[in-house]
Amino acid sequence: MSGQEWLGLGRDAHTGLDAACQREWLVTNGIGGFASGTVGGATTRRYHGLLVASLRPPLERTLMVAKLDARATYGGIETALATNEYADGTIAPRGYRHLTGFRLEGLVPVWTWTIGEALLEQRVWMAHGSNTTYVSYMLLRGPGSMSLDVQPLCSHRDYHWQHRGTADSSVTAVENGLEITAYPGARPYRILVEGGECAVAPDWHWNVRHREETARGLDDVEDLFRPGIITLRLAPGEGASIILTCEAQAPLSAGAALRAEHDRQAQLLRDARREPAVLAVPAPPWIEQLVLAADQFVVERGGTDGSTPGKTVIAGYPWFGDWGRDTMIALPGLALSTGRPGIAASVLRTFARFVSEGMLPNRFPDAGDAPEYNTVDATLWYVVAVEEYLRSGGDASLRSELYPVLQDIIAWHRRGTRFRIHADPHDGLLYSGEPGVQLTWMDAKVGDWVVTPRSGKCVEINALWFRSLEIMASLADAEGDNAGSASYRELAGQVARSFNDRFWYERGQYLYDVIDGEEGEADACGRRQDATLRPNQILAASLSPNLLDAPRARAVVDVCSRELWTPVGLRSLAPCDPNYVPRYQGGTRERDGAYHQGTVWSWLLGPFVVAHLHAYGDAAVARGFLSGVAAHLREACIGQVSEIFDGQAPFRSRGCIAQAWGVAELLRAWRELNEREA
Repeated sequence: MSGQEWLGLGRDAHTGLDAACQREWLVTNGIGGFASGTVGGATTRRYHGLLVASLRPPLERTLMVAKLDARATYGGIETALATNEYADGTIAPRGYRHLTGFRLEGLVPVWTWTIGEALLEQRVWMAHGSNTTYVSYMLLRGPGSMSLDVQPLCSHRDYHWQHRGTADSSVTAVENGLEITAYPGARPYRILVEGGECAVAPDWHWNVRHREETARGLDDVEDLFRPGIITLRLAPGEGASIILTCEAQAPLSAGAALRAEHDRQAQLLRDARREPAVLAVPAPPWIEQLVLAADQFVVERGGTDGSTPGKTVIAGYPWFGDWGRDTMIALPGLALSTGRPGIAASVLRTFARFVSEGMLPNRFPDAGDAPEYNTVDATLWYVVAVEEYLRSGGDASLRSELYPVLQDIIAWHRRGTRFRIHADPHDGLLYSGEPGVQLTWMDAKVGDWVVTPRSGKCVEINALWFRSLEIMASLADAEGDNAGSASYRELAGQVARSFNDRFWYERGQYLYDVIDGEEGEADACGRRQDATLRPNQILAASLSPNLLDAPRARAVVDVCSRELWTPVGLRSLAPCDPNYVPRYQGGTRERDGAYHQGTVWSWLLGPFVVAHLHAYGDAAVARGFLSGVAAHLREACIGQVSEIFDGQAPFRSRGCIAQAWGVAELLRAWRELNEREA
């Protein structure tokens, strides 16, 4: 079965408005820009648009063209293909009713419309490395010609905002299209036509409603500018295209751009078929699709404006930028499991330049911005990513280049750095935290309310600490640093003994989430131990087979399987906990309050599968825990993995429509399963 057939949606998937709006699509341009919308054509988020340009790659994302509303005339009958929802509840037109098919052609979304006996096909893609979007139409079938009247609906705003009211926009006719300047000083953009005509016809569309913003408790209405009207004439077997761009240079023709994009995607799959990547062993279509999905997060940084050049990782679409923690967790899956070690090397070198007091920034610095180092785990994940790069056959020269940086990281963590991060000299375990600061990945905070306070010695942080020391001992051996190797091994041994002594919760037969912190019961020595049943402990069983003995590793896997596993990820809190929140919904406070209190996280499925493999050694059984992902790729953002899900069935997708570490950890787990079976 081909990827196109497997990800195809029939008419039954979008006959009603809710169904047509529920599924989304995403294309990206490799520099932070993107296009996204619903399969049915309505814009349900402020982030939906056909041209969301990245003006300072990979950030300063600016929505320029929200959508193209098309109306077909065929056989003397007009048929609206667009769908819009307005603030007063009006749905007009309802073009989704004429949509009979949707599929992904690699990463290119394709719509099929039935208009009488005619069949019309539409594609959307972006030029890689350019803020340029292409929308093509092809009349596949029909005895007569068809005309399309297309209205571009535009804005020029930060993609987090929504525009209300008129603006001092100017529209100028240029060769084969229009040029729009939204307001004095704004970057102009052009709407160009191949196979049609364009006329200046300024107008406004008022009160367009975004229903997903309503659900999120946010402002949900905006006004869109129509600069003109495009007319396309299609004979049977012929096509026409609209090009949206804010680049100064002339874009490639639509045909050349589509061929270039298909060739680029074919190369991604060829890379992933090389050892030791995921497609080196025959894989099902959904894994092949994840390889393509992974590429949407790997982007170039700018450099001409003073920002840091190099490769980086977008944490998630539509609203996240590049973040230290997300990048380091995702890097092995995105780059190494897909056969592109050069990307991993570029990212590792880029971030190494910003190590300060033994810490990586959580928010990557841009021109004029100060780095933010408020994370305890990003730096430890960096050490793991370096080891993964080397294990994948990466250039050993990078090991020697980064070894001094890694030595400095460990030294700072031993003696102490920001936010009271330090190794306790009595037990070797890593402590972190200050009041009001969230340093772990469970970082939700509303005003002064810290939802999941985890100051103390966190279970996953100390699993990472142990793994980092193991890695450093191995790197020291390779670098001929005998004294360093002995020191790292000695500390790793101390950490392992203390971990097993202090973190094991005998009554529950699993691991404490935090010890020596602010929550939980006090032991005989007055030290608090938080026995909240969370998935963080799975990292102790997945990062290294040397931290827990076999019975305890199996106990951890079993409790996570029994209480936390779902087909799309692990719950962030066990349902038996009185603080468990089954659904991620409501306003900002309600959603942030549920973020790590039961909400399912897709990225945790990877560590869980690897931990199961380590504990039980059965790759076939471990692989079975991934089966729900294949179905999910057809449910939300087609071909992508959502950030989070409700904690209870039917596990509705929430949060970001496409999340880097969700895709990456699935690919990494699949690769480890292949290696075990080889």
